Amino acid sequence: MLYNMMQEKLPEALCELYREVDDLKRSSHAAPFVYARPRIGVSVNQNSDYGSTIVVPYTDAVIKGGGLPIVIPVTNDYAVLRSILESCDGLLMSGGDDINPMFLDEDPIAQLDSVNTHRDRYDLALLRIAHSLCMPVMGICRGEQLMGVAFGSGLYQDIYSQRVGEMTLGHNPKIRRTETAHRIYVNPDSRLAKIFWENGSDSYETRVNSVHHQALSEAKYPFKVCASAPDGIIEAIDAYPEVNMLGVQWHPERLVCGGVEEQEKLFAFLVSEAQLYHRARMFHRHHITLDSHTDTPMTFTPSFNFGSETNSLVDLPKMQRGELTAVCMAAYIPQQKTDAEGIATARTKTLDILNEMQRQVEMNTMQCVWATSPQAVCDAFVEGRKAIIPAVENGYGIDDLATLHELHRRGVAYITLCHNGDNHLCDSARHSKQTHQGLSDWGREVVREMNRLGIMIDLSHTAPKTVTDVLAITTRPVIASHASAYALCAHERNLTDEQICAIAQTGGVVQVCMYAGFIYGDDAQASLLDAVRHIVHIKELVGIDHVGIGSDFDGDGELIGCRHAAELVRMTIELLRVGFTEEDLVKLWGGNFLRVWQENQHASGCSVPE
Repeated sequence: MLYNMMQEKLPEALCELYREVDDLKRSSHAAPFVYARPRIGVSVNQNSDYGSTIVVPYTDAVIKGGGLPIVIPVTNDYAVLRSILESCDGLLMSGGDDINPMFLDEDPIAQLDSVNTHRDRYDLALLRIAHSLCMPVMGICRGEQLMGVAFGSGLYQDIYSQRVGEMTLGHNPKIRRTETAHRIYVNPDSRLAKIFWENGSDSYETRVNSVHHQALSEAKYPFKVCASAPDGIIEAIDAYPEVNMLGVQWHPERLVCGGVEEQEKLFAFLVSEAQLYHRARMFHRHHITLDSHTDTPMTFTPSFNFGSETNSLVDLPKMQRGELTAVCMAAYIPQQKTDAEGIATARTKTLDILNEMQRQVEMNTMQCVWATSPQAVCDAFVEGRKAIIPAVENGYGIDDLATLHELHRRGVAYITLCHNGDNHLCDSARHSKQTHQGLSDWGREVVREMNRLGIMIDLSHTAPKTVTDVLAITTRPVIASHASAYALCAHERNLTDEQICAIAQTGGVVQVCMYAGFIYGDDAQASLLDAVRHIVHIKELVGIDHVGIGSDFDGDGELIGCRHAAELVRMTIELLRVGFTEEDLVKLWGGNFLRVWQENQHASGCSVPE
């Protein structure tokens, strides 16, 4: 109204600007995506006259790529930087001054140019925080160099003086920065090649500009070189799938400004990664996520506190960062002699571990709850607390039905019938002597009583004949709390397609584990991408209602790209990438497990003390 009253008194240029702004405001309801662009944090330079500054091509390139640039001011207040990054979906590390050689544990050489240690600390802090948040990052020139340095890679303080005896191109020629200067060769198997040439290329060669005298001298893990100049200078590095970080030595934002359309693909790529990241974060924020098997009690010490940051792969701070709602924490008992003394010792140890698990929860009741039913998990999610679900791995300690009733009273959700080696209940998938040819008579009695009590039967680790015997007598859906598909990794511990189908026919669920040796033939190379393939395989085999995730963290479960609870969001990102819907993820990330648990408890009619 006021604007309309004053319109005739305002300059035409100002009126025209206001009309453009108002038109956008009116269209926002019809086109809300304008305000839903992924937020890309952009690191900046520090100027003695103007403070935090960034040249326009960076932010323009982000906007052209579909993102919303968030300029991050230079500060060494790390709490402020973390708060800003937590509101972002991706990070762009910009170029600038030389890097202080103190961060390389080196002394400066004469050819070192201007450095700004304050900015170095700021940039390295941004990278550290982004890494802890599993955020996608792209580095440009200095940004790429810092990415390498942050993970221990070497750097030439000056390529011309330090590459003795080697031909070196002019990497800062008097050519406009908006124009290309020299060729680079891209690894055909790299993500960079897929970004530039989605349908492949005959040469995997392109031209880039060049504005630098420093460069990485090597790329240490997790980075790999994915492009080089004709003189061998590293032109691009990538840490995927271990970390979602890609860096380029040239200045694509300047080439975008100069109309080189190919370089726009880099910014579109960063924005697309940020979109996946945002969707995954929002999913974890608004839905229950449950990891059905962790062995964290194996890491307990007298001074251990689950509420503090620890060396274990699962603790409350990591669950908070990963926005993980619930974990099944197993009282794991290694298999020893099955005589009366061995079984009695196993029983005592099982109960002792459950006592310590419960004590850890009681020490941290503001942050977590002891969850003995699906409803307790749902209530914890609403309250913003984490749910700790008790479980037992290896029924070795079940010497009589009274023990089983005590485990039920403690709220144990499931019992893994055995571990590695036969026990008095059944035969194991590994180190078996086929003692019982499947279930023992006592094992059959235990299975029936578990059905009656509503304790889920876990077929992880069991021998094929044990699986067959359990499925023949169970009246409730069963689970495999941490298992994988034999069809993709031929390990004796994994489930065949026939077994997976049989479990699904009970209404049960197979929770895919992250134990490298059960995921990929070369366990040193097993990554979260391989775990996703197992999930996809089971989904295609028996449907989305019968698959979930059980990491086996702290029981040697750990994969490239997903090494602890705070990184489980990366599994969600990769599942979204291959086409899983939000409805799929709700079922996969706990919905299926909670359904089976509920069906067992409801059918039994035996309530568990809360």
